[in-house]
Amino acid sequence: QVQLVESGGGLVQPGGSLRLSCAASGSIFSIGAMGWYRQAPGKQRELVAFITSGGTTNYQNSVKGRFTISRDNAKNTVYLQMNSLKPEDTAVYYCYAGRVLSAATRADYWGQGTQVTVSS
Repeated sequence: QVQLVESGGGLVQPGGSLRLSCAASGSIFSIGAMGWYRQAPGKQRELVAFITSGGTTNYQNSVKGRFTISRDNAKNTVYLQMNSLKPEDTAVYYCYAGRVLSAATRADYWGQGTQVTVSS
């Protein structure tokens, strides 16, 4: 019912910036929250940030002050601006959408994933 296409990953040096995009299509009226999880090799998937349909945002402690999640309602697109990137940010980033506003971290739909590599 909801399709997510994400883009914007790549290779960046420590201290650099990158912006991820996630465009939603389909039954977008049913979306209560959108955000990103990330998964590094050999590690468990972890929540990075989310934004609700009402505009509330939340962030993983390790990215607070460096990452900003925002949305463009006209384009049905959510963005993750990542600044001051660190090697430990290296992971595959997966966009998600959740139907239930009261469970904003629950992923009901997934993007295809995009690789972010922070290295000199």
